[in-house]
Amino acid sequence: MSEKKRILSGIQPSGALTLGNYVGALRNWVALQKTDEYECFFMLADLHTITVRQIPKDFRKNAMDLLALFIACGIDPEKSPVFFQSHVPAHLQLSWVMTCNTYMGELSRMTQFKDKAKKHATNINAGLFTYPSLMAADILLYQADLVPVGHDQMQHLELTRDLANRFNNAYSETFKVPEAYIPKVGARIMSLQDPTQKMSKSDTNENGYILLLDPIDQVIKKIKRAVTDSGSEVKRGEGKAGVENLMSIYSAVTGMSMDEIESAFIGKGYGEFKTAVAEAVAETLRPIQERYLDLMKNKDYLEKIYRDGAGKAAYIANKTVAKVYRKVGLIQP
Repeated sequence: MSEKKRILSGIQPSGALTLGNYVGALRNWVALQKTDEYECFFMLADLHTITVRQIPKDFRKNAMDLLALFIACGIDPEKSPVFFQSHVPAHLQLSWVMTCNTYMGELSRMTQFKDKAKKHATNINAGLFTYPSLMAADILLYQADLVPVGHDQMQHLELTRDLANRFNNAYSETFKVPEAYIPKVGARIMSLQDPTQKMSKSDTNENGYILLLDPIDQVIKKIKRAVTDSGSEVKRGEGKAGVENLMSIYSAVTGMSMDEIESAFIGKGYGEFKTAVAEAVAETLRPIQERYLDLMKNKDYLEKIYRDGAGKAAYIANKTVAKVYRKVGLIQP
């Protein structure tokens, strides 16, 4: 029997998660965990988060919220380690070696650095510039075969692959060169108010996004206020970005194909369709929210999850760091 392929996935605890985060990431992670093909590690990337200055109290709350939501959405910490990046010192230990093997030109070409530098012009810090090297260390520490990535992270994965090959060529075979994992089925959830833009919690219009922890009545109101298009037919087509986005959301939470949705709503208007979408999303989020509230009442259990997860992650990560340090010539303690 062949070994399972190892997958590392992570999210920054920088704020509340949206329905787009659930459909595009968390739900897929749960599906990966249920197969016999993969060994998964799930990381709360708190070290990456501090490239933007955080309010400590809010940061800690966001981190615990995200941990609870991982579990509430279906991730099983008994099967897959769930841990805070900062609880495994090997991330920083390997990061320095990766930084010393990353070229300035490579980092300066990173589009996310350029984007974030524009958004945070008063805090263009060195960590913002070098964090792709830390991201590479995150992945290479666990000898990951696959990394689930969206389009916006492909550039960082390519850098990780380059660094793995560069180190292997310089010091002998050390790292697996990871591949991108692109889910076979996945909907791109767009803003409810501007369907040309990806759904994001940074949207200035709070009616544009649905948070996993939004009150259910608020979720329903947001969907009923969603931008649609001229006409009233529930179908795809040119000039139908608004209704097509709602169809994508409905497909994501019901499992119906776009063709099945069009057939089911022949002769029915936008009002009836929005009600169906709102009810389906509400039914998806309700059990997640109930599980989240139960978990937040049991902080001891959450603490056990992240401590156990860090221990399991560190066992593998420390072996990688020891091998790397030995190969670059550092004296072992």
